[in-house]
Amino acid sequence: MAAKTVHIDLIVGLGNPGRDYEQTRHNAGFWFVEEIARQKGAFFRPETKFSGDVCKVAIEGRDIWLLKPSTFMNRSGQSVRQLANFYKIPVENILVAHDELDLSPGDIRLKTAGGHGGHNGLRDIIAQMGKAFHRLRVGIGHPGHKDRVADYVLHRASKEEQQAIDEALDNALRVLPLLAEGSWEKAVHRLHSK
Repeated sequence: MAAKTVHIDLIVGLGNPGRDYEQTRHNAGFWFVEEIARQKGAFFRPETKFSGDVCKVAIEGRDIWLLKPSTFMNRSGQSVRQLANFYKIPVENILVAHDELDLSPGDIRLKTAGGHGGHNGLRDIIAQMGKAFHRLRVGIGHPGHKDRVADYVLHRASKEEQQAIDEALDNALRVLPLLAEGSWEKAVHRLHSK
């Protein structure tokens, strides 16, 4: 059976806008797209019609949009829908990078479709777009009890945890060329073998 070809035209980083949230665990998705832009020498610019900050980069000769919604986490879907509709990007060509409580810091996984697992950003994107988009799940660990989650995700990781998260994001950046060229299974295998 032939390997699945998945072309990514839009990478969305989930997070909360503003300096108060920049270094919090909930912004792991922002960190990913910001590092892509930095490595490509690109700069985000505010775009009100997309309710977010956007930039375009070339990866393996393919133009890919990067988006950081400025709507706060629980309204992320509005921003994603606005940009995807404007550029006619199918939901199957979208990769959403987000923090993942169910993975330890340092763990990172690619996934296609599925539920929201209680993540308000994913919940809103699913409500606006359906669930067929791809995800980059960035492990941030779990505080141990569901009542502590809201406070946990809105605080900084420890130095050791942050280092593990940064290394995981570096591993994901290394498989970006495979994602850009449409080699989804190869990217999954390489990332998950780390």
